[in-house]
Amino acid sequence: MTPKTRRAHLLVETDWLVKHLNDPSLRIVDIRGIIRPPDAPHPHYEGNRMAYLESHIPGAVFVDWALDIVQSDAPVKMTVAGPERFAALVGQLGIGNQHTVIIYEDGVGQIAARLWWVLNYYGHPAVKLLNGGFRKWMAEGRPVTPQVPRHPAETFTPKIQPDWRVGSTNVRAAIGDPRTILLDLRSPHEFRGEIGRGDRKGRIPGARNVPAGTLVGGEHKTFNSETELRRVFEAAAIGSDKRVITYCNAGVSASLGLFALKLIGHPAATNFAGSWYEWERDPQNPTETG
Repeated sequence: MTPKTRRAHLLVETDWLVKHLNDPSLRIVDIRGIIRPPDAPHPHYEGNRMAYLESHIPGAVFVDWALDIVQSDAPVKMTVAGPERFAALVGQLGIGNQHTVIIYEDGVGQIAARLWWVLNYYGHPAVKLLNGGFRKWMAEGRPVTPQVPRHPAETFTPKIQPDWRVGSTNVRAAIGDPRTILLDLRSPHEFRGEIGRGDRKGRIPGARNVPAGTLVGGEHKTFNSETELRRVFEAAAIGSDKRVITYCNAGVSASLGLFALKLIGHPAATNFAGSWYEWERDPQNPTETG
């Protein structure tokens, strides 16, 4: 793919979406949510359904990223929902395998990227992010509504794509492997172990740090150009000849990192979906600080 084709495959712009609001082949998802700082009181993660009910893009359905697409009974916090639970959710929302899904939020983009990753992991690549999200949509005076759509239920058949996800065993094998880069998308303070959301602080040994917020820019947090993204990754010595495993705390900012790597056409990148919450559970898993 050319850079322009890749971008069109992964992103839509507000001017395009406003012209296609009534396209029956599309399903728009509002996944606005809240991520509080590590030193804030719990809960750190919440969906923002109230904001959705006040106003949203016409036709958009709402997904609570902290409840709907997680498996609440899993031992690792924020574990992605299993295939049956996920299929039931999206089917009830009126999303079938035939639909192209457009996702938006109002922050940096990692929450929207999380759902993008989940859909791809379950074999649905017809999914794009709205560049600039709800922030840009509102700034441009685009239409909004409080009306909740009632799409007819659909059948969504998940087909797991194992290349999109790795676990702790794969990450342990990657430590010290010169062919693989562990990419930490958290803040520098979390990367250094000065603060943290989990029970342990620090990073996976040998990891490199590219904070998620450096992948977007401007007033509306739109994705940086391919040239700018390449510059960010090259500054962390991440070349196209290496396999990249992204991680953060819960696989959310990690999804944004993976999305950005796909934007530049990186040939071999995947998500450590359990991320730090999975890593810290095993006391035998090594960590670094500083």
